[in-house]
Amino acid sequence: MSFVRTLATLAAGYAAAKGADKFKEMGGMKGLQDMMSGAGGAGGENPLGDMMQKMGLPGGDALQGMLGQLTGGGAAASGAGAAGLGGLMAALGGAQATGQEQAASMMDALTGTTVATDTQENNAKLMIRAMIQAAKADGEIDEDEKAKILEHMGEMGPEELEFVKAELAGPIDIEGLASATSDQMKAQVYAGSLMAVKVDHASEARYLNGLADAMGLSPEIRDQVHRSMGIS
Repeated sequence: MSFVRTLATLAAGYAAAKGADKFKEMGGMKGLQDMMSGAGGAGGENPLGDMMQKMGLPGGDALQGMLGQLTGGGAAASGAGAAGLGGLMAALGGAQATGQEQAASMMDALTGTTVATDTQENNAKLMIRAMIQAAKADGEIDEDEKAKILEHMGEMGPEELEFVKAELAGPIDIEGLASATSDQMKAQVYAGSLMAVKVDHASEARYLNGLADAMGLSPEIRDQVHRSMGIS
C-alpha cells in the first residue's frame, strides 16, 4: 500500500472510530449525508462519483470500487468509509478551489488512474499528519479509537503503519508540520486539517488558526477553502 492509499484508508478508519454520523458533520461537506444515501443534491446510483463530478475531480467510478475494498462491504463499514472518503474529497475539492493542481492529481493517484509519484507520496504523508494532528486538537482521540483506526487499516505496509502509529502517538507539532509544507501544499494541508474537525471547540479553532499562521496562509485562501468545503 502507498501513502496515497493510506490517506484514504485513514479517512475511512477515522470515520469508523468516531462514528460515520459524527464524521459526516466534520469537514463541512454540505449535504454529505444526503449525498452518501443517494438523496438530496447528488442523487443517482453513484453518489460518490456524482459528487466528484460536481467538484470537478476525476475517478468517481474507481473511488466507488475502492470504497468496497477499504470497508469489506459491510453496511456500517460502508457508511463510515463513504463518510471518510467524502470528507477527503471535500478537502481535495477545497484545495483545488484555490487553484492548486496537486489536489486533482492526488485524486488520480488515489483512484489508480495514475501511479503515485514520489512527490504525491510525500504530499499524502503531509495530509496524513495534518488530519491526525487536527483530530487530536480537541483531545478526543482516545486509546480505543486509536485501536479502531489501526484495526480498520487492514493491509497497510509496515512503513505506512509505523508512520501512522508515530503520528497518533506523537504530540501536536504545528511548527514542524508548517515547516515541512511547501507553498504548493499549504491549502491542501489546511483543508486536510479542516476535514478532521467540527470547529466547535476553541482548541480546534486555535489549532487551525495557528497552523494557517505558521504556514503564512492568507486570510483570503483560508476563506476560499472554508467556502468550498461548506464551512462558515
